[in-house]
Amino acid sequence: MRKARAKKRVLLPDPIYNDTLVTRFLNNLMYDGKKNTASTIFHDAIGIVAQRTSEDGLEVFKKALANVTPQVEVRSRRVGGSTFQIPTEIRPDRKISMAMKWLISYSRKRNEKSMAQKLAGEIVAAAKEEGASFKKKEDIHKMAEANKAFSHFRF
Repeated sequence: MRKARAKKRVLLPDPIYNDTLVTRFLNNLMYDGKKNTASTIFHDAIGIVAQRTSEDGLEVFKKALANVTPQVEVRSRRVGGSTFQIPTEIRPDRKISMAMKWLISYSRKRNEKSMAQKLAGEIVAAAKEEGASFKKKEDIHKMAEANKAFSHFRF
């Protein structure tokens, strides 16, 4: 039998925006424990987003995150010797972490000068329902839709 599930750690809200979602994003953005650097990058990116869209930067960020958040995913399951891709609902915690990781990874692949500009570009694109991270969500939903016939194998 497995041991007890690990307890969820309580995150302190971000000191500037007073939001735990921002803290979670910073923790994903951070490399080598350099939280200050990650914080600077994020806050600069939010400033750039506010300039480009002439709206509140944090609201645009939250909208972008909501647009990138997936609802279903496909998981592999072996049934009778063959493997099926079965569409399943995603836990709320996992949805958010997937969306954050996609935003960060696809912004790192962009062709702008600084990481703050790359992140700002990806956030603005995701808020407009375009960009690589939004495309990733769409692809996952298409895959789940295509494999809907196997949903009766769900566990």
